[in-house]
Amino acid sequence: MNTQSVRELLQKVQSGEVSLDSAVDLLKQLPVEDLGFANVDHHRALRQGLPEVVLGEAKTPEQIIGIAQALLARASNVLITRVENEKAMRICEALPQLEYRATARVVVSREREIDSLTNSPVAIVTAGTSDIPVAEEAAETLAACGANYERVFDVGVAGIHRVVRHLDLLQHAPVAIVVAGMEGALASVVGGLIAGPVIAVPTSVGYGTALGGFTALFGMLTGCASGVSVVNIDNGFGAAMAAFRILRRFEAPV
Repeated sequence: MNTQSVRELLQKVQSGEVSLDSAVDLLKQLPVEDLGFANVDHHRALRQGLPEVVLGEAKTPEQIIGIAQALLARASNVLITRVENEKAMRICEALPQLEYRATARVVVSREREIDSLTNSPVAIVTAGTSDIPVAEEAAETLAACGANYERVFDVGVAGIHRVVRHLDLLQHAPVAIVVAGMEGALASVVGGLIAGPVIAVPTSVGYGTALGGFTALFGMLTGCASGVSVVNIDNGFGAAMAAFRILRRFEAPV
């Protein structure tokens, strides 16, 4: 349930279509639904503008299906992250209204209309092609939030002229999400070129002493461009949610 659905319920009470007692019963069920193995937070969309997002990693298909069914029953859209192909096929077979986006490893349903934000596109920037899966996780999350975005892929520092070609887009973006492995230098480069917020995402891409993303993480944390925020390794979802919070603050009532 989100702000719009609460408004619709109250309008139905006002018009007499729904009784006051029925509305109270619906609102009583709003915050949490106990499934035994999970407590589904139906209040999150009302608080934060986006329904609860399901982390699919380490959950069984049956658990994910149960949570998704609970969300769908309340007319919520669904976003399930970190789902591998075999598990996704079982989920989508049980719930055909869900779709699997393999590159981003997410399962989605957007049956309910999303309240779109009016922002200029968020720039999702990758250093290399190998960073695209993490960037696509961010893109799918922004889409679920109703946020606009633009992809700027494979513009890493090994060919710095590539990112310069996109300066106009980057300088006008309300937020830039920069996804990079190896030494993670692209976040500092973009952070030094634009005035807007930069959210850096280190990835586990890289040889040897890239250490599964730790080198990029340390490089981004110690980068010389001031004010660049850094999320966890491979956390495209977290970067997109940080961007959404920034964007929504300009549009939502305080």
